Amino acid sequence: MLIDVPVLLEEIRQTESEGRIGIDNQCAIIEERHKDQEHRSEHLSQKIGSTKSGVGACNAERALRMVKLARQIGKLQPYTVDSVAEVQNALSQGKNVMIEGTQGTYLSLYHGTYPYVTSKDVTASQACADVGVGPTQVNDVIVIFKAYVTRVGEGPLEGQLNREEVVRRGWMEHGTVTGRERRAAPFDFHLAMRAVQLNGATQIALTKLDVLFPESKGVSDIKQLRKDSSDFIAMIEKETGVPVTLVGTGPSCEDMIDRRTGKPLPPKKEAPLSVRKSLRQ
Repeated sequence: MLIDVPVLLEEIRQTESEGRIGIDNQCAIIEERHKDQEHRSEHLSQKIGSTKSGVGACNAERALRMVKLARQIGKLQPYTVDSVAEVQNALSQGKNVMIEGTQGTYLSLYHGTYPYVTSKDVTASQACADVGVGPTQVNDVIVIFKAYVTRVGEGPLEGQLNREEVVRRGWMEHGTVTGRERRAAPFDFHLAMRAVQLNGATQIALTKLDVLFPESKGVSDIKQLRKDSSDFIAMIEKETGVPVTLVGTGPSCEDMIDRRTGKPLPPKKEAPLSVRKSLRQ
């Protein structure tokens, strides 16, 4: 994880997450010079389409052993923890630990559409390595697919639709950092299969089914889906050989079909305040 200190502190304030967030001592710090480097780089800003948030420059300096770490930043001291120890302690006690990766598989520095990629590997194995979890400690790997494909910035996108068609279908989205419009294309079964292989996926979570099939909006029982929606899910399972266990049917957390139990999700409950802080990151 790379940290832009002012941004993180503001997010902690807005989300009132004091006491339930932990920052690993070894996280690298994004400094203003990293952002400046990316703004001045024609290769990054124009050819690659970087967000210019300093991530790439910071990762490069980390490889050169030049960055500052979280443990060296006074303002972060109230939040710094040994996250590896916390995760390993939780596992030794039989607790559940969820590791969430960043970005999409095809933005991986090593397995993505190079050079239009991010500055590190982003597959499941790397996510585990990032937090100090070995491969034999993993029970399940859930890969997340959207019901259609989107991409922000530069790089190839097979089957890309023109902007007017994207808007007509209701697929228009914007990047979370830059606000740029995302390009879109129909679901790509070849890319899905490759992502399953690269991540060693054991389950698939499918999001935005309601955008592709509006009649599925808000459905929480797989039996209530129309045939076209069900056939689409079945085709993904056939092509990838991996079960689709979670299906998102709307923007709310409750708009979800959970096929692991065969039952609709129960009503939402508030999370207990005693949740371990570093396991919430």
